[in-house]
Amino acid sequence: MKIEWEDGFRISARAGGDAIVISANKAGLLSLAGQLQALAEESPGSHLHYDEHNSLEDGSKELIIELLRDPEEGKKEC
Repeated sequence: MKIEWEDGFRISARAGGDAIVISANKAGLLSLAGQLQALAEESPGSHLHYDEHNSLEDGSKELIIELLRDPEEGKKEC
């Protein structure tokens, strides 16, 4: 999977109460959008892994986004 980043991207992830908050500038959102689109074309179980050591702002929580198998996938049409 090809991972591309827009110049100047900034992304952070934090957990607060019952929510996970992802904050990003425009370049960060465009980067995530492209990466999510690429992930959607991969095999179930494929994932994107972000943390403060490879892409997120300092102090961010680790973020993993995984592609699930579509429950309708593989069913034969009647």
